[in-house]
Amino acid sequence: MVESSTPALDAVFQALTDPTRRAMLRSLAAGERNIGELAAPFDMSLAAASKHVKVLERAGLVQRAVRGRTHVCRLDPAPLAAADEWLRFYEQFWNRQLDALDALLKAEDLATALPPRKGKPR
Repeated sequence: MVESSTPALDAVFQALTDPTRRAMLRSLAAGERNIGELAAPFDMSLAAASKHVKVLERAGLVQRAVRGRTHVCRLDPAPLAAADEWLRFYEQFWNRQLDALDALLKAEDLATALPPRKGKPR
């Protein structure tokens, strides 16, 4: 399991806390975008969009290339794998908890569904 205190993993989760950055990542999943294209769906300046991109870059989720005067961004999904691995531990934990609850409820249903015994068994 990935250590939860690693700076890279912390940076990924910090970057994902903002809904604007999550939307930018989703947009980049479809292909490269320049800063203007990333800013367009939001009421924000290019400078504000660039600040969001910088957070994503620090987390390793985005790579930026300068082509002339245009900054083009592309998604680098590799850091998301570490976050996914970290979350899978908890997915397995909750699956075990839910399986135990399901077994308990089924046993309870079975116990209440049986007719009560009368007299001594023969």
